[in-house]
Amino acid sequence: MTDLGTNPGVAVVTGASSGIGAAFADRLARRGHDLLLVARRGDRLSTLAAQLQAETGVGVETLVADLGRADDLARLEARIADIPVSFLVNNAGVGALGPTSSVPAGAQEALIRINVVALTRLSIAAVARFSAAGRGTLINIASVMALMPSAGGGAYSGSKAYVLNFTRSLRLELGGSGIGVHVVLPGPVRTEFFSSQGLSDSVFPDSAYVSAEALADAALAGAALGEEVITPSLASADHWRDLEAARGAYMRDVMSGEIAARYRPG
Repeated sequence: MTDLGTNPGVAVVTGASSGIGAAFADRLARRGHDLLLVARRGDRLSTLAAQLQAETGVGVETLVADLGRADDLARLEARIADIPVSFLVNNAGVGALGPTSSVPAGAQEALIRINVVALTRLSIAAVARFSAAGRGTLINIASVMALMPSAGGGAYSGSKAYVLNFTRSLRLELGGSGIGVHVVLPGPVRTEFFSSQGLSDSVFPDSAYVSAEALADAALAGAALGEEVITPSLASADHWRDLEAARGAYMRDVMSGEIAARYRPG
Protein backbone atom coordinates (compact mmCIF):
# COMPACT_ATOMS: atom_id res chain seq x y z
CA MET A 1 0.00 0.00 0.00
CA THR A 2 1.11 3.56 -0.65
CA ASP A 3 1.88 5.53 2.53
CA LEU A 4 0.22 8.93 2.13
CA GLY A 5 0.59 10.22 5.64
CA THR A 6 4.15 10.03 7.05
CA ASN A 7 6.62 12.86 6.37
CA PRO A 8 4.57 13.84 3.34
CA GLY A 9 7.03 16.09 1.48
CA VAL A 10 6.15 18.22 -1.54
CA ALA A 11 3.28 17.25 -3.82
CA VAL A 12 3.34 18.48 -7.43
CA VAL A 13 0.00 18.81 -9.19
CA THR A 14 -0.24 19.74 -12.86
CA GLY A 15 -3.35 21.28 -14.33
CA ALA A 16 -3.98 22.58 -10.82
CA SER A 17 -5.90 25.78 -11.54
CA SER A 18 -9.36 24.16 -11.60
CA GLY A 19 -11.31 20.92 -11.63
CA ILE A 20 -9.55 17.67 -10.83
CA GLY A 21 -6.16 19.31 -10.29
CA ALA A 22 -7.53 21.86 -7.81
CA ALA A 23 -9.34 19.06 -5.95
CA PHE A 24 -6.12 17.05 -5.63
CA ALA A 25 -4.29 20.17 -4.44
CA ASP A 26 -6.89 20.70 -1.72
CA ARG A 27 -6.83 17.10 -0.54
CA LEU A 28 -3.04 16.83 -0.51
CA ALA A 29 -2.68 20.13 1.36
CA ARG A 30 -5.07 18.85 4.02
CA ARG A 31 -2.87 15.77 4.37
CA GLY A 32 0.07 18.04 5.20
CA HIS A 33 1.88 18.20 1.87
CA ASP A 34 3.58 21.39 0.80
CA LEU A 35 2.56 22.01 -2.79
CA LEU A 36 3.98 22.95 -6.16
CA LEU A 37 0.98 23.84 -8.31
CA VAL A 38 1.39 24.05 -12.07
CA ALA A 39 -0.99 25.45 -14.69
CA ARG A 40 -1.24 28.03 -17.46
CA ARG A 41 -3.63 30.37 -15.65
CA GLY A 42 -1.54 32.29 -13.14
CA ASP A 43 -4.44 34.27 -11.66
CA ARG A 44 -6.31 31.11 -10.72
CA LEU A 45 -3.16 29.50 -9.34
CA SER A 46 -2.52 32.52 -7.13
CA THR A 47 -6.07 32.49 -5.80
CA LEU A 48 -5.94 28.76 -5.04
CA ALA A 49 -2.49 29.04 -3.43
CA ALA A 50 -3.62 31.84 -1.12
CA GLN A 51 -6.74 29.92 -0.13
CA LEU A 52 -4.88 26.70 0.65
CA GLN A 53 -2.16 28.47 2.60
CA ALA A 54 -4.76 30.29 4.69
CA GLU A 55 -6.86 27.19 5.33
CA THR A 56 -4.13 24.58 5.89
CA GLY A 57 -0.89 26.40 6.70
CA VAL A 58 1.14 24.43 4.16
CA GLY A 59 3.67 26.04 1.85
CA VAL A 60 2.42 26.56 -1.69
CA GLU A 61 4.61 27.41 -4.67
CA THR A 62 3.10 28.12 -8.06
CA LEU A 63 4.61 27.70 -11.49
CA VAL A 64 2.83 29.22 -14.47
CA ALA A 65 3.64 26.94 -17.39
CA ASP A 66 2.26 25.59 -20.63
CA LEU A 67 3.47 21.98 -20.59
CA GLY A 68 3.11 21.80 -24.35
CA ARG A 69 6.13 24.14 -24.56
CA ALA A 70 9.51 22.47 -24.28
CA ASP A 71 11.04 25.32 -22.28
CA ASP A 72 8.20 25.40 -19.73
CA LEU A 73 8.34 21.63 -19.38
CA ALA A 74 12.10 21.75 -18.83
CA ARG A 75 11.64 24.38 -16.08
CA LEU A 76 9.27 22.07 -14.23
CA GLU A 77 11.55 19.06 -14.64
CA ALA A 78 14.41 21.08 -13.17
CA ARG A 79 12.26 22.21 -10.25
CA ILE A 80 11.25 18.62 -9.48
CA ALA A 81 14.94 17.70 -9.35
CA ASP A 82 15.68 20.53 -6.89
CA ILE A 83 13.02 20.11 -4.19
CA PRO A 84 11.95 17.17 -1.97
CA VAL A 85 9.10 15.99 -4.17
CA SER A 86 7.35 12.91 -2.80
CA PHE A 87 4.13 13.00 -4.82
CA LEU A 88 3.24 13.84 -8.40
CA VAL A 89 -0.24 14.03 -9.89
CA ASN A 90 0.04 14.23 -13.67
CA ASN A 91 -3.37 15.74 -14.31
CA ALA A 92 -2.74 18.33 -17.06
CA GLY A 93 -4.39 17.31 -20.29
CA VAL A 94 -6.36 18.49 -23.29
CA GLY A 95 -9.14 16.94 -25.36
CA ALA A 96 -8.99 18.23 -28.96
CA LEU A 97 -12.37 16.59 -29.38
CA GLY A 98 -14.12 16.24 -32.72
CA PRO A 99 -13.81 14.06 -35.82
CA THR A 100 -10.14 13.36 -36.47
CA SER A 101 -10.38 14.58 -40.06
CA SER A 102 -11.86 17.90 -38.88
CA VAL A 103 -9.71 18.77 -35.86
CA PRO A 104 -6.58 20.67 -37.01
CA ALA A 105 -3.46 18.54 -37.05
CA GLY A 106 -1.71 21.17 -34.94
CA ALA A 107 -4.31 20.79 -32.19
CA GLN A 108 -3.82 17.04 -32.16
CA GLU A 109 -0.04 17.45 -32.05
CA ALA A 110 -0.44 19.84 -29.10
CA LEU A 111 -2.55 17.19 -27.35
CA ILE A 112 0.23 14.65 -27.78
CA ARG A 113 2.81 17.07 -26.39
CA ILE A 114 0.78 17.56 -23.21
CA ASN A 115 -1.06 14.27 -22.70
CA VAL A 116 1.84 12.04 -23.72
CA VAL A 117 5.21 13.82 -23.89
CA ALA A 118 4.86 16.02 -20.81
CA LEU A 119 3.34 13.22 -18.73
CA THR A 120 6.16 10.89 -19.72
CA ARG A 121 8.97 13.35 -19.00
CA LEU A 122 7.47 14.41 -15.68
CA SER A 123 6.92 10.80 -14.63
CA ILE A 124 10.59 10.09 -15.37
CA ALA A 125 11.72 13.19 -13.47
CA ALA A 126 9.59 12.28 -10.46
CA VAL A 127 10.71 8.65 -10.41
CA ALA A 128 14.34 9.78 -10.42
CA ARG A 129 13.59 11.97 -7.39
CA PHE A 130 11.64 9.20 -5.67
CA SER A 131 14.38 6.65 -6.31
CA ALA A 132 16.96 8.89 -4.66
CA ALA A 133 14.70 9.25 -1.62
CA GLY A 134 13.56 5.62 -1.54
CA ARG A 135 9.88 6.56 -1.61
CA GLY A 136 7.27 8.50 -3.51
CA THR A 137 3.89 8.29 -5.20
CA LEU A 138 3.02 8.88 -8.84
CA ILE A 139 -0.60 9.21 -9.93
CA ASN A 140 -1.25 9.57 -13.66
CA ILE A 141 -4.73 10.61 -14.76
CA ALA A 142 -5.94 8.66 -17.79
CA SER A 143 -9.60 8.05 -18.68
CA VAL A 144 -12.04 5.22 -19.25
CA MET A 145 -11.59 6.27 -22.89
CA ALA A 146 -8.26 4.45 -22.71
CA LEU A 147 -10.29 1.26 -23.12
CA MET A 148 -12.42 2.22 -26.10
CA PRO A 149 -12.11 3.90 -29.51
CA SER A 150 -13.97 7.15 -30.03
CA ALA A 151 -15.32 8.58 -33.27
CA GLY A 152 -15.09 12.07 -31.77
CA GLY A 153 -11.86 11.76 -29.81
CA GLY A 154 -9.33 9.59 -31.61
CA ALA A 155 -6.23 11.45 -30.42
CA TYR A 156 -7.65 11.81 -26.92
CA SER A 157 -8.55 8.15 -26.46
CA GLY A 158 -5.24 7.14 -28.03
CA SER A 159 -3.31 9.37 -25.64
CA LYS A 160 -5.13 7.94 -22.64
CA ALA A 161 -4.43 4.38 -23.81
CA TYR A 162 -0.76 5.41 -23.83
CA VAL A 163 -1.05 6.76 -20.28
CA LEU A 164 -2.62 3.50 -19.11
CA ASN A 165 0.02 1.22 -20.63
CA PHE A 166 2.95 3.51 -19.86
CA THR A 167 1.98 3.76 -16.20
CA ARG A 168 1.36 0.05 -15.80
CA SER A 169 4.67 -0.75 -17.46
CA LEU A 170 6.48 1.70 -15.18
CA ARG A 171 4.88 0.07 -12.17
CA LEU A 172 6.17 -3.32 -13.30
CA GLU A 173 9.68 -1.90 -13.57
CA LEU A 174 9.51 -0.34 -10.10
CA GLY A 175 8.02 -3.30 -8.25
CA GLY A 176 9.52 -3.64 -4.77
CA SER A 177 11.16 -0.21 -4.89
CA GLY A 178 8.86 1.44 -2.36
CA ILE A 179 7.53 3.79 -5.05
CA GLY A 180 3.78 3.80 -5.61
CA VAL A 181 2.68 4.03 -9.25
CA HIS A 182 -1.02 4.35 -10.03
CA VAL A 183 -3.22 5.23 -13.00
CA VAL A 184 -6.73 6.62 -12.64
CA LEU A 185 -9.50 5.97 -15.17
CA PRO A 186 -12.20 8.58 -14.58
CA GLY A 187 -15.54 8.48 -16.30
CA PRO A 188 -17.38 11.79 -16.75
CA VAL A 189 -16.33 14.40 -14.18
CA ARG A 190 -18.10 17.70 -13.53
CA THR A 191 -15.35 20.11 -14.61
CA GLU A 192 -14.67 22.64 -17.38
CA PHE A 193 -13.40 19.90 -19.69
CA PHE A 194 -16.28 20.06 -22.16
CA SER A 195 -17.21 23.72 -21.82
CA SER A 196 -13.60 24.79 -22.46
CA GLN A 197 -13.91 23.18 -25.89
CA GLY A 198 -17.28 24.72 -26.69
CA LEU A 199 -19.14 21.50 -25.92
CA SER A 200 -22.01 20.76 -23.58
CA ASP A 201 -21.89 18.42 -20.60
CA SER A 202 -25.10 16.90 -21.98
CA VAL A 203 -22.94 14.54 -24.05
CA PHE A 204 -23.42 12.29 -21.00
CA PRO A 205 -26.50 12.07 -18.73
CA ASP A 206 -26.28 14.03 -15.48
CA SER A 207 -26.35 10.79 -13.50
CA ALA A 208 -23.04 9.70 -15.08
CA TYR A 209 -21.01 12.58 -13.60
CA VAL A 210 -19.01 12.62 -10.37
CA SER A 211 -17.51 15.71 -8.78
CA ALA A 212 -13.81 16.50 -9.03
CA GLU A 213 -13.57 16.31 -5.24
CA ALA A 214 -15.13 12.84 -5.13
CA LEU A 215 -12.76 11.70 -7.84
CA ALA A 216 -9.69 12.97 -5.99
CA ASP A 217 -10.83 11.33 -2.75
CA ALA A 218 -11.42 8.02 -4.52
CA ALA A 219 -8.06 8.16 -6.32
CA LEU A 220 -6.19 8.81 -3.07
CA ALA A 221 -8.11 6.00 -1.38
CA GLY A 222 -7.20 3.65 -4.23
CA ALA A 223 -3.54 4.65 -4.01
CA ALA A 224 -3.57 4.03 -0.26
CA LEU A 225 -4.93 0.54 -0.98
CA GLY A 226 -2.10 -0.03 -3.44
CA GLU A 227 -4.37 -0.41 -6.46
CA GLU A 228 -2.60 -0.24 -9.80
CA VAL A 229 -5.58 0.83 -11.92
CA ILE A 230 -8.11 2.97 -10.07
CA THR A 231 -11.55 3.40 -11.63
CA PRO A 232 -13.48 5.53 -9.12
CA SER A 233 -16.99 4.93 -10.49
CA LEU A 234 -16.61 1.19 -11.20
CA ALA A 235 -19.05 -0.41 -8.77
CA SER A 236 -17.92 -3.99 -9.32
CA ALA A 237 -14.21 -4.78 -9.37
CA ASP A 238 -15.20 -8.09 -10.99
CA HIS A 239 -15.54 -6.30 -14.33
CA TRP A 240 -11.89 -5.24 -14.24
CA ARG A 241 -10.80 -8.71 -13.21
CA ASP A 242 -12.79 -10.15 -16.13
CA LEU A 243 -11.09 -7.72 -18.53
CA GLU A 244 -7.68 -8.71 -17.22
CA ALA A 245 -8.52 -12.40 -17.49
CA ALA A 246 -9.66 -11.92 -21.09
CA ARG A 247 -6.48 -9.97 -21.87
CA GLY A 248 -4.40 -12.80 -20.44
CA ALA A 249 -6.26 -15.37 -22.54
CA TYR A 250 -5.80 -13.21 -25.65
CA MET A 251 -2.05 -12.94 -25.08
CA ARG A 252 -1.69 -16.67 -24.49
CA ASP A 253 -3.52 -17.37 -27.76
CA VAL A 254 -1.39 -14.83 -29.67
CA MET A 255 1.75 -16.69 -28.57
CA SER A 256 0.72 -19.90 -30.34
CA GLY A 257 3.39 -19.41 -33.02
CA GLU A 258 0.90 -20.27 -35.77
CA ILE A 259 -1.12 -18.17 -38.18
CA ALA A 260 -4.83 -18.49 -37.44
CA ALA A 261 -6.74 -20.67 -39.94
CA ARG A 262 -8.92 -17.77 -41.13
CA TYR A 263 -5.83 -15.91 -42.40
CA ARG A 264 -4.24 -18.80 -44.28
CA PRO A 265 -4.35 -18.90 -48.08
CA GLY A 266 -7.22 -20.99 -49.42
